[in-house]
Amino acid sequence: MDKFVEKPFLPSGKVSMAIVDSRMGDGQKRQLKANSIDLIEVGPCYDLYEAISCHPDIQCHPLGGNRIVIAPNASQSLKDHLIHQKFELVVGNTTLEGNYPNNIAYNVARIGDVAFHNTACTDPVLKHELIKQGVKLVHVNQGYTKCSVAIVSERALVTADKGIAAAARDNGLDALLIRPGFISLKGLSYGFIGGTCGLTGPDEITFIGDITKHPDFSLISRFVIKHGKRIVFLEGAELSDFGSMIPVKEAM
Repeated sequence: MDKFVEKPFLPSGKVSMAIVDSRMGDGQKRQLKANSIDLIEVGPCYDLYEAISCHPDIQCHPLGGNRIVIAPNASQSLKDHLIHQKFELVVGNTTLEGNYPNNIAYNVARIGDVAFHNTACTDPVLKHELIKQGVKLVHVNQGYTKCSVAIVSERALVTADKGIAAAARDNGLDALLIRPGFISLKGLSYGFIGGTCGLTGPDEITFIGDITKHPDFSLISRFVIKHGKRIVFLEGAELSDFGSMIPVKEAM
């Protein structure tokens, strides 16, 4: 038996279902499935550029429970899979388009009761839902905010973005600032740390690719341990940005 994850991105039990980029490696998908995690694979939104066209954190944003905000032009297969899994789709107002900043409306980094985003670009439906839940929406200049933030706990994050790190600390969060780069994102020079990972349990963060090869791995490892988590990583030579793994169901 499983249940919906109540706190977005923050499972309280072992994750049993996650939303992932359909282009993840077959071996990586097998590893997740072998760990009893069912996958909702995101197909392409053809209005986006290819590198991010299947990224979960670009096309949708979980609200907790079975509710999820989704772009009107999100992948039809994503919509169909979510409906099949009994999710309630809350359709946003913002149609995703090509390049920045027309593709970031749903890419909000929510950590418990605080969320970080370039608020000039946040989808109004998502903004309304967050405010209704009592979430404090903090403006930062970075628009690819969820891409840029690895959520470690309700009070801790890892990022290479100085503005996000400063805003997080100003709001009482523990933020580890790492150096940018050293993350693969096909078609671009590099990807972001938030896009490489997701929590797969209350005490476990899983990375896509070999996190040990990141030059700041020792810092990341100590930070994760400090916040009561352990690191798991999926096979693959390179740490890769696949637009986050979004946990949506967990074991009861």
